[in-house]
Amino acid sequence: MQHLATLEIFVRIAEMRSFTHAAESLGIQKGRASNVVRQLEAQLGVRLLNRSTRTVQLTEDGRNFYTRASALLAQAEDLGSMFTGRDAPLKGRLRVDLPTEFARIAVIPALPTFLQSYPDIELELSCTDRRVDLLQEGIDCVLRVGGIVDETLVARHLGDLPMVNAASPAYLERHGTPRVLGDLLAQGHRMVHYTPTLGSRPFGWEYPDGDGFAALALPGAVSVNNVQAYHGAGLSGLGLVQAGLPSLRPYLASGELIEILPDLRPAPLPVSVVVAHRQNLSRRVRTFIDWLEQILQPDLEH
Repeated sequence: MQHLATLEIFVRIAEMRSFTHAAESLGIQKGRASNVVRQLEAQLGVRLLNRSTRTVQLTEDGRNFYTRASALLAQAEDLGSMFTGRDAPLKGRLRVDLPTEFARIAVIPALPTFLQSYPDIELELSCTDRRVDLLQEGIDCVLRVGGIVDETLVARHLGDLPMVNAASPAYLERHGTPRVLGDLLAQGHRMVHYTPTLGSRPFGWEYPDGDGFAALALPGAVSVNNVQAYHGAGLSGLGLVQAGLPSLRPYLASGELIEILPDLRPAPLPVSVVVAHRQNLSRRVRTFIDWLEQILQPDLEH
């Protein structure tokens, strides 16, 4: 148990990137946290953390040790449940990263029921459209839309997000409503460009092409790197948008947006839950992933 307490202190420091905040969250003195890591590094003969006046970051050895230590703590938690029963209350901190729109329209509205079922879980939500570093930022699991490019991560595919083409009535009144793909260029249409990194090359207007999909380069007056800003630009009449159907459905129903080219929808985007490693996930992480999969099913294609 003493060794597990040492690992818990190290893991919390690595996740919070702060000796002070980690010590406060564990209810111990900062000096004890510092001594534990110092003794652990001396015992292992490697530096696990790089300290500066502003932050604490894992070294390469520290990242490897963190992965194994986290897995060991999760395994110890499951071992304890052998004697308390699988229905024992779930406890502890759970840090999750969600795309902003999925958090707004699906996850947060359903959270009261989840937290009522598991009142001892301390849930921390990061809501961002950027790619987070699970280990460096101490994230237990991430909901991602699009392909998984990091082969070191483990992903569970939940389904595909249906996409639609849309524009505001005011925009269509100015430019006309395209009926076929060629109208996009012939009528001088513009699109709102979405790019995760401002300054990078826009994706273009995606459309079905044979057995796959192609992209048509369309000009745009504005580029954004946030999904909510992307929707807002479309609602304001700044250009055509291609976005997930669940988040646009209320605007389509109210008439604030109008679907165009319904037979030329872009490819559905894969939606996955991503973790840093497959084995020895804690019971609370597994429970949250199963719950997340359940509440997202109505919005996804299978």
